[in-house]
Amino acid sequence: MDLAQRIDALEQVEAIKNLKYRYWRACDGKDPKTFRDSFIRSGADIDYGRLGAFDDIGPMAEIFEKIALHRVGGKHVILDMHHGLHPEITLTGEGTATGRWTLRFRQLNLIDNTETVSTGEYDDEYVIEDGEWRMSKCHFTETWSLTRPISPDAVVSEGVFAGVSTPQG
Repeated sequence: MDLAQRIDALEQVEAIKNLKYRYWRACDGKDPKTFRDSFIRSGADIDYGRLGAFDDIGPMAEIFEKIALHRVGGKHVILDMHHGLHPEITLTGEGTATGRWTLRFRQLNLIDNTETVSTGEYDDEYVIEDGEWRMSKCHFTETWSLTRPISPDAVVSEGVFAGVSTPQG
């Protein structure tokens, strides 16, 4: 592989990493448009374990909106934090790639008054669609999870979710 090919490969891997980071930022920022746009238009193979398995992003995007945008008394009641680590990206062909990631996840559920901390592994496939890398497969396998009550004296404050692009209710 010559220098130009090596640089192009590095740029492609970096673009895929940026896609995954945008996706997690959309999850945490309650941004359904960017969440949806992280996947191919149709036929995405999605398996999020407890949240379900789907053969298209549409049903998962609906679940995302229902959970992430849920408000009570004007405040979000599900607060998420995704930290993706240890990317292993492999270019498999012209406009195709695979990826593995480790996820560290934390969620505050202010309805159940619980905090969940978990970790797991993503197994992804990527394709270029309309000139952009998108996920065509996204499977998440949980390694472990811990759910505990939020202390009654805990104070939870909410900042601004700049990515929110749909009305909430």
